[in-house]
Amino acid sequence: MALDKNSKIYVAGHRGLVGSAIWNNLLQRGYCNLVGRSHSELDLTDQYAVRRFFDEEQPDAVVLAAAFVGGIMANSLYRADFIMMNMKIQCNVISEAYAHKVKKLLFLGSTCIYPKNAPQPMTEECLLTSPLEYTNEEYAIAKIAGLKMCESYNLQYGTNYIAVMPTNLYGPNDNFHLENSHVMPAMMRKVYLSKLMAENDWTAIRKDLFIRPVGANIRENGEVVRYVIDGDSEQALIEKVLAFYGIEANRVTLWGTGKPLREFLWSEDMADASVHVLLNVDFKDIIGIEKYSSVHYGVAADGVVDRNHSTGRGGAIPALGEIRNCHINVGTGKELTIRELAELVVKTVQFQGELVFDANKPDGTMRKLIDVSKLHRLGWTHQVEIEEGVARLFDWYRESLNK
Repeated sequence: MALDKNSKIYVAGHRGLVGSAIWNNLLQRGYCNLVGRSHSELDLTDQYAVRRFFDEEQPDAVVLAAAFVGGIMANSLYRADFIMMNMKIQCNVISEAYAHKVKKLLFLGSTCIYPKNAPQPMTEECLLTSPLEYTNEEYAIAKIAGLKMCESYNLQYGTNYIAVMPTNLYGPNDNFHLENSHVMPAMMRKVYLSKLMAENDWTAIRKDLFIRPVGANIRENGEVVRYVIDGDSEQALIEKVLAFYGIEANRVTLWGTGKPLREFLWSEDMADASVHVLLNVDFKDIIGIEKYSSVHYGVAADGVVDRNHSTGRGGAIPALGEIRNCHINVGTGKELTIRELAELVVKTVQFQGELVFDANKPDGTMRKLIDVSKLHRLGWTHQVEIEEGVARLFDWYRESLNK
């Protein structure tokens, strides 16, 4: 189902890490009729606001990159928020996309949908085969529901909604806030600040903290005290809070043994994969049947195609058998240890200090690698390797401090 250069495409979450990269990728390809709304302009958890937006804009396609996200601590503390907020966003956007006859919808999930002990590398068929990782269970369940909504709308109503599941992402507009950022940007900022401390460059440190203040809950005398530092804070307090995160002059302490393996994908590669799927891949391509729409719809007694009911019970199509796991993994299919990543960051930042791994802290899941065979069959392969990506991220980070 082709989209032309004049098609109106709504990118939900267009200011985020992935959404902004998708927006730019579409522009570079000549798709300039783009629509975006910030959270302050449109609350996607508000059903009536979302309906009004679709009434007014009538988009031809939707990229659902908006989500309520956070790190392991936030996932643990706000479990109800993570499942409810994400379910509201997904239900509102997908249901209104159907009601407004959107031609194509791309839903972005996460590889956290897979079981904690899934066989490696994880294929799409691993979904729902065993328990999830407990710490992000609610977020994963919401994302599973989102991809199942896409799958189910396709089966019942003949829509063309595709779900992609990216691996760990990094890139421009990444989150470098130490409390809730992901492993790579947090590691990079820690190493950079440690280097600046060793060089006694407090002007640069304060500049960094003005852009991205740091908060920490530190236990003192049996009580937890909340500290927040920025560029105006006293040097002693800055040193105290940074030390809480393992940042000292010429010494950085990281959690765990450094042995876990992780896969990373440059966010602009993810955007390119997403746009490739949006423009070139239809549901029929994924389930491997060319005449999907002709066998799908129910036919009334007068010969009119019925868009409201399929020919099978519960939306299934008897001629096709059971259809599930229609989502697409998006990644590199390559991995490295956290220690190897840290050493690459150290080299990129030109850090001369000591890197310490605290084996008393948890490692998390030891391996999380996805199988990207389906994505390769659909015509897309990543371009940016990890060495180039880390260098690009550090360049972007330093440039962000000068804005």
